[in-house]
Amino acid sequence: METDVAIIGCGPAGLQAAINAARNKVRVVVIGHTENSALAKARVENYFAVESAEGGEMLEVGLDQARRFGAEFLDEDVVKVMKHEGGFRALTDHDREIVSKTLILAPGISRTKIGIRGEKEFLGKGVSYCASCDCHFFKGKRVVVVGDESVAASASLLLREYASKVYWLVREMRVAKPLLDKVKATDIEIRTPASPVRILGDEMVTGVELEDGSVIDADGVFIELGAMGSIELALDIGILPDPRGFIPVDAECRTEASGVFACGDVTGTPWQLAKAVGQGCIAGTNAAEMVREKE
Repeated sequence: METDVAIIGCGPAGLQAAINAARNKVRVVVIGHTENSALAKARVENYFAVESAEGGEMLEVGLDQARRFGAEFLDEDVVKVMKHEGGFRALTDHDREIVSKTLILAPGISRTKIGIRGEKEFLGKGVSYCASCDCHFFKGKRVVVVGDESVAASASLLLREYASKVYWLVREMRVAKPLLDKVKATDIEIRTPASPVRILGDEMVTGVELEDGSVIDADGVFIELGAMGSIELALDIGILPDPRGFIPVDAECRTEASGVFACGDVTGTPWQLAKAVGQGCIAGTNAAEMVREKE
């Protein structure tokens, strides 16, 4: 499908961007899940003119507003994004392709870690949270991928191009069938239900212990939870995140890549609703204006 503005992320930043872009009479497609937003389970008490509100209810209102202005929503995960003929092409876990003139990155950030022994101790010594960033270090080695959703499936496929063996540990499979079929067509070993309880090693990772007491010998562990992260998305289109993993933007929410905007938590602190909505307004408006200028 084709659109003028593609927005990755369905939290407050992405929804506000959709509202502002759609009000400028351009085609808008939003890709993501509102339930994955940090706001979904939060109670809001520090937002202008709102004494107390449920975050999930606010997201539903935002969805309705954006739809009324004409924005379309895809309840899917983006697994890859790339530059394409002066614009951008995003691929989802449902094998859908979205071609857009401009792109807004608003996926939020993952604050989720497994919280098992060895995870913190071996970070950078075999433990990674970004397959796109670190896959080159594991050529010919054995790796374990941990995660239930599309990002874990995509990471497994990417790592199979480098590693000699890939194990994918899944507690509860939540991957769309088209993407899962791609994994099953390879020699990636899927273990489900399976959960790690400890990462083993000396100076570097040497294996993973599972809850049933078995051990997988491995040189690396990739913890890939949720949807595709901001670092992976940015690197796909030539944007270099800062040392903290955030996407640098200017006052207009423009990134270093022409036609790409970013807003919300991916741009750094403060991680506040007010900031997310403000940047979403700016990014959505400017993306729409860029489209209209091109036309």
